[in-house]
Amino acid sequence: MTGLIADPTADLRLDRPADKPARPYFSSGPCAKPPGWALERLPHGSLGRSHRSKLGKSRLQHAIDLTREVLQVPDTHRIGIVPASDTGAVEMAMWSMLGTRPVTLLAWESFGEGWVTDAVKQLKLDPTVLKAPYGALPDLAAVDFSHDVIFTWNGTTSGVRVPDGAWIPADREGLTFADATSAAFAMPLPFDKLDVTTFSFQKVLGGEAAHGVLILSPRAVERLESYTPAWPLPKIFRMTKGGKLIEGIFQGETINTPSMLVIEDYIFSLEWAKDVGGLAGLIARSQANAAALDSVVQQLPWLDHLVADPAIRSNTSVCLKFADSVVEGMDEAGRLSLVKKLASVLEAEDVAYDIAGHRDAPAGLRIWCGATVDADDIAKLGPWLDWAWHSIRA
Repeated sequence: MTGLIADPTADLRLDRPADKPARPYFSSGPCAKPPGWALERLPHGSLGRSHRSKLGKSRLQHAIDLTREVLQVPDTHRIGIVPASDTGAVEMAMWSMLGTRPVTLLAWESFGEGWVTDAVKQLKLDPTVLKAPYGALPDLAAVDFSHDVIFTWNGTTSGVRVPDGAWIPADREGLTFADATSAAFAMPLPFDKLDVTTFSFQKVLGGEAAHGVLILSPRAVERLESYTPAWPLPKIFRMTKGGKLIEGIFQGETINTPSMLVIEDYIFSLEWAKDVGGLAGLIARSQANAAALDSVVQQLPWLDHLVADPAIRSNTSVCLKFADSVVEGMDEAGRLSLVKKLASVLEAEDVAYDIAGHRDAPAGLRIWCGATVDADDIAKLGPWLDWAWHSIRA
């Protein structure tokens, strides 16, 4: 490992910035709570009550109804709250629907790679796999839509998103499975092109973890009711009974016991979303945050975007790397050491929490720009990033 290449125009030490972000929560999951959130503001009447009670079911149904309203999900699609976060939602869809036709998976970061592992090693489906390295997308034009197609709309660990839904044909034969956990509520989702869409509360709306949301198109429901997979299904994956969809799952009757506190927290976030302009307001906030971070990156010669192409760059989980010119010759272990030092210094100053890149990603920073973050806080983070960098160099 070699040391950093010196920048002769830069002072080794900078003055410590005066202004800190008001909310230093930049984790990519669980993410920042909505502005104004406080535990005491959550309704508590459903706590300690059965989720099967009239009150419990009405609160679960209210969460589903608000999801449809804010996310603009068509009435033709069913929405269910399911166990085990986004991972549970994706896996219950894969286990329940795959196997009747060929499968293609797209992978350009760790979560997409996880779905490949499920399909290859667990379900043993021999799928077609289209891959790309961190920072890039596979060739979307190469996707065969006579297959079932599984992909992440936004790669949370790479900061790469698909540009839109234009690459998905309306007359596709197979089903599309979109892991949209860090995209939902921050990017437009074309539900006419998506048959299975999943996300978790903990991302763009800053909710709590452990629960997932599963959205099914009529084509997905038809698959569920007409196909029985060859492998056994765990109870928490079963969505049909006697060849018919269990409609209760999509009407507030969850498969297993949910946390009503988590549900009340999610409802709070959805109501906050309506107050800031609904889906359009959420997208605008996330885009403003990403633009504020891009402005910071442009001003710091030692920092760069991992994703070079703005057309496929996430506006939520923005992944950054050290500029090649300042870490030339440094191995990955050295770069990881720099990341840990930067993240540690900023956390100790209560300036930025949890901004180290994902463990599977190239060494760098990952700064959440979802709708619950304020652009002013990202702007204030910029000088602190530079101060921390120069402090480490000194």
